[in-house]
Amino acid sequence: MTTAGDSDKGPFDRVLLRQRRDRAAANFAAHSFLAREVSARLAERLGDIKRRFPLAVDLACREGCLGDALAGLNGIERLIQCDLSPAMVARASGPYRVVADEEWLPFAAASLDLVVSALSLHWVNDLPGALIQIRRALRPDGLFLGAIIGGDSLSELRQALARAESELEGGISPRIAPFAEIRDLGGLLQRAGFALPVVDSDVINVSYPDALALMRDLRGMGESNVLRQRRAGFTRRSTLLAAADHYRDMFGDDSGRIPATFQVLYLAGWCPHESQQQALKPGSGEVSLAAVLGESEAPD
Repeated sequence: MTTAGDSDKGPFDRVLLRQRRDRAAANFAAHSFLAREVSARLAERLGDIKRRFPLAVDLACREGCLGDALAGLNGIERLIQCDLSPAMVARASGPYRVVADEEWLPFAAASLDLVVSALSLHWVNDLPGALIQIRRALRPDGLFLGAIIGGDSLSELRQALARAESELEGGISPRIAPFAEIRDLGGLLQRAGFALPVVDSDVINVSYPDALALMRDLRGMGESNVLRQRRAGFTRRSTLLAAADHYRDMFGDDSGRIPATFQVLYLAGWCPHESQQQALKPGSGEVSLAAVLGESEAPD
């Protein structure tokens, strides 16, 4: 099995991320609802593509949520399941498993038909670099299909924590990652060399009894704060309780339950191939725009 060292640059502490995924592995099934829901939606998107992908890679497989959803789809004969966390890889059930860092992919160039990734790439320090590595690993006309957490996620929690910290600790600590924005991702796919890039957005709303239950779920998912600039030490209990109160006051319903918003951004791109649809060169069209619109052209 292959793994790489942690990068010392960028906003995320990936050594800590690995440790938290390892810690979450044993009880991940109790907190896997979001991973399984997103995996099902990714599988649905893949099923709409009438192509076979014999050799595929699942980046950040966790305990196999996406692998379960992909079973029997699109002629996948071999699915290589990867994760930064050895403990997560050990709990995946597939026969082909590798400990691998999304920032240092161990796959040969032009060796894969499909790369899929559910809820992982928002934690890489160099997303353009990771996308370039994925594109290089794909065979011509191979497909990348991914899902990442978007910038509108957990806005309620951000507000509640910010208010509590401002009141009790005299300042705000970075607690929730600077997630990607949908307007940027299409350009990132193009700059990474993907053809026919597509990005779309989905929102998953989840109800919790209180904010502390949401925080426990994030911890159980292995999705808690790994920002390098996070405040050192444990958060004060008084701050957490105040944040829970603010969350309920600002967003709770009549029964006291609170909502949590997860924006999920879906990315798709193809490794370039001559068979793909190409944009026409300017001036090469054989039918004028006026003819298409049913208008007469002005004489020269």
